[in-house]
Amino acid sequence: MCQRLSLNLIPNRLVIQSILILYLCFDFKQMERKIIQTSDGSSSVYLPEWDENYHSKHGAIQEAYHVFIRSGLDLFKDESSLGILEMGFGTGLNCMITYLEAIKRNLTIDYMGLEAYPLESKMIFELNHLEQLQAKKESKVYQSIQTSDWEARVKISPQFNLTKRKIMFEDYQEHEVADLIYFDAFGARVQPELWTETIFKKMYEALNNKGIIVTYAAKGSVRRAMQAVGFKVERLPGPPGKREMLRGIK
Repeated sequence: MCQRLSLNLIPNRLVIQSILILYLCFDFKQMERKIIQTSDGSSSVYLPEWDENYHSKHGAIQEAYHVFIRSGLDLFKDESSLGILEMGFGTGLNCMITYLEAIKRNLTIDYMGLEAYPLESKMIFELNHLEQLQAKKESKVYQSIQTSDWEARVKISPQFNLTKRKIMFEDYQEHEVADLIYFDAFGARVQPELWTETIFKKMYEALNNKGIIVTYAAKGSVRRAMQAVGFKVERLPGPPGKREMLRGIK
């Protein structure tokens, strides 16, 4: 994997930075991806070059429920409708689980997922998420989530609208559009640029008043970046394999 270079002393810095970003994007798209099984039996996608998984190796489904449902969605039990923004749509697992929860709770959800580099449908349909979620009867919904057009608002069901946007986090600019954010980017070890004050400022602005952001991350630098842009940050018990995670309140 190519190294990031310091551009502080280079003339025409913005031009060279743009070229580097394009190169890094190409590099990421060409990376090998492998399907692996996590400890709870659910599958995930592994990037050997980064030694990074799309989900926790200790359990993809366990992590999703712990971080995004129990630590996020459960705080809106008294609501009848909700706007959710997912940073890092990935395999669509968090979206599918949220759909299942919306049906259980009679909750109307407007869901937006951002993903710069969508996975190929062929690989996604080789994952065992529907089987592990015991939701094979919802295969048509799962198919719709995975194959719906990007940049279009699609009615998955009367209670669930989905918009998938192919966009870099750095380019996202919306204000007060979500009540809850699932921040599920790759870890700061491999993509530190996604865990900065600049990105969290965008997330703060995207949330409605008293909105919530949840993430599996617990690094001190991440917590400080969230606090710096205005979030009241809580440390919570983490999912299996992690001691802590973070939740921010606007």
